[in-house]
Formats: sequence, C-alpha cells, structure tokens
Amino acid sequence: MTEHALPGQHELTMTVLMTPDMANFSGKVHGGAIMKKLDEVAYACASRYSGHYVVTLSVDQVRFKQPIQVGELVTFLASINHVGSSSMEVGIKVVAENIQDKLLRHTNSCYLTMVAVDPQGKPASVPPLVLNTDEQRLRHERATLRKERRKKAEEEERQARAEHRGEI
Repeated sequence: MTEHALPGQHELTMTVLMTPDMANFSGKVHGGAIMKKLDEVAYACASRYSGHYVVTLSVDQVRFKQPIQVGELVTFLASINHVGSSSMEVGIKVVAENIQDKLLRHTNSCYLTMVAVDPQGKPASVPPLVLNTDEQRLRHERATLRKERRKKAEEEERQARAEHRGEI
C-alpha cells in the first residue's frame, strides 16, 4: 500500500493574537515567543502531512526583519517544501497585522526540518510530495539547494573536527 497525503495537506495557516505575556523587556513580542510558535506551526504542518508524530531536526535562516507589537495578529503561513524518506522541510512566512491600521507586514521567514517518527521513536516514512504548481516547484527547488548546502556545511564541520582531533 502506498501512502499519499491528501490534497491541500501540505499547507497550514495559523493566526495568533500577540498578548502581553509574550512581551520582552522593551514591550515588543519576544523572539523566543515567535520561535516557539514557529516550532508549533512546523509540527502541526508536518504532522498533518505525514500522519505521524514529528520532531524538530533543525531550524534554518531565522531572521527577524521587523519587531512585532503586542496586540497585533500574527499569521504563520506554512508549507511542506521538500520531503525525504522521513524528513520534511517546512517553510514558514510570518505576517504581522496591526488590527487598527489594517497594515500587514512580512516580519520574517524561516525553514524547519522535521522528522516523522513511529511509536518507537524510529524514523517513519512520509508520503512523496506532489508538486502541482509553479510556486510549489520553485519552493522545492530552493529547498533542495538549502539541503545540499546544509549537507556540505555538515561535512566541512565533520572534517574540521576530525582534523582538530588529529584523525586526518
């Protein structure tokens, strides 16, 4: 039997009101509060897509372009950009909305790699990603490049550690 994700199950949107308990000492929303939401959104998107419990493997390219204010609505737009045998890259775009001014701002984007696991905690297979639109194909192409860069950086790091220990 072949697994297939349902149409539309590769995307997820979540909107959250930023409340005072999320504020840092300057009165803006704390970056850590946004990071927590990013992880929750990535979990929900990858878990729904794969049909499995998922764990976070890595978080890439988190850049906070603009501060988010307490009282703003923040929408997290997530999509599965790439899948491996058990891993999935989830891209998330974050948009803040000033409710009174109706002003929308793209505050940041990032990529999280999530891994599907079975009840014993072992990697579980995920359905192949079906690319139906030009946008999905472009996201997949860019995700493939990011994956290649990560693998290259990991190999360089491994070699540097080995050289430092005198193994090479």
